[in-house]
Amino acid sequence: MLLAILLATIGSIIFIYLNVPLPWLLGSIFITSILIRFEKLPIKKPNHYFSTPVRIIVGVTIGSAFTPAILEQLDNYIYSLLFVIPYVLITAFLGIIYYWKFQGFDKKTAYLSAMPGGVIEMVLLGEELKANVAKITLVQASRLFFIVLTLPFIIQYIFQIDISGNRLITPPINTLELSDIIILITIGTTGAIFAKKINMPAAYLIGPMIISIIAFASGIIESKPPDELLKFVQVVIGTSIGFTFRGVSLKEIIKILIGTLSHFLILAIITVIFVFIVHFTLGFPMLSILLAFMPGGQTESNLIAILVAANIPYITLHHIVRLIIVFNLAPLFAKKYLK
Repeated sequence: MLLAILLATIGSIIFIYLNVPLPWLLGSIFITSILIRFEKLPIKKPNHYFSTPVRIIVGVTIGSAFTPAILEQLDNYIYSLLFVIPYVLITAFLGIIYYWKFQGFDKKTAYLSAMPGGVIEMVLLGEELKANVAKITLVQASRLFFIVLTLPFIIQYIFQIDISGNRLITPPINTLELSDIIILITIGTTGAIFAKKINMPAAYLIGPMIISIIAFASGIIESKPPDELLKFVQVVIGTSIGFTFRGVSLKEIIKILIGTLSHFLILAIITVIFVFIVHFTLGFPMLSILLAFMPGGQTESNLIAILVAANIPYITLHHIVRLIIVFNLAPLFAKKYLK
């Protein structure tokens, strides 16, 4: 795992010198996607020893955006949040039809492949509902792959936000006081342990985020997680995404990618429609709306929001509402109607 992360970091450094958008994330994805084709190479996908700290760090970083000034604006987000409900229903309905009728999936697998949730979350639901977990994993991961690859270029070349090269996201670690570091570690671990004990969905992300929101909104701490940690987060997430297709034949990968690309284009059209509707009716910035309605995992969506300095509370609240809908309604709907 350490070798995989080290090699992925080298890929990130190469992308920095090539001035590619989000080099720490895209470079690690690119190099790992190539390296997994060499089966004798002693590399392994980062497991929970890496993914758990990564989710905790992202959760704490998201919470750090909830300053008292930002919280005063939360009531302005209510009408925008209401648009999440039809968005989820429309994307789920069209996705089910696509994967069931055109890709030959059974109804439960089609449903969970179509739902705009994270890879890990949908796989867990798939196991519970006895769906085809392998197909769900590949489809959800492929869609995430397309999102993570296309969004940085959209942000850089359409929204004209420079995200190329090795840029500081938050202050470096040497600017933090030891007391702040201890508080950040305490926030993350406390939130993760509490959320896990009560079986909260996406516990290692949501738990630290909630405790972090409380800490930053109340002024207990102002220092954000250091820049070095967020670069580490990008490399680990990029490495994990790159490993998704390990052990899968090139023919099967191409088939899944082509099938998912069509669904991705459908989602893109729906998302663009909602972006324009919300922008012209409520006046929120288009980039924030795009990231808020982006049909990817919460960790990846919020990571990109952090990296481009978008309106993180606005974006996070939309993804939380989407996750609540997916995790509470999806199992009930699937068990009752998708036999």
